[in-house]
Amino acid sequence: MPATPEELEEVIRNSFRVSHLEIEDQSSGCGASYAIVLVSEDFEGKFSLARHRMVNEALKEQISQMHAFSQKTFTPKQYEAYLAKGD
Repeated sequence: MPATPEELEEVIRNSFRVSHLEIEDQSSGCGASYAIVLVSEDFEGKFSLARHRMVNEALKEQISQMHAFSQKTFTPKQYEAYLAKGD
């Protein structure tokens, strides 16, 4: 059974101290492809690869049911700078 946005949100919120979360189903509703933006102070002092591994570990069951999964992870300070830059 494909993962739902609600399921992803529940797992993420139970695994991280979330300050901001965006979940986009990029598969026209079938649940095969998701993109997330996750902002958490849990990422402080960690490189991008370590952050992605943390998210992949938390969502391993859900990711195994997907065709594609992409993520952008930020600390709160990095996210503020990202928004200010306009990307």
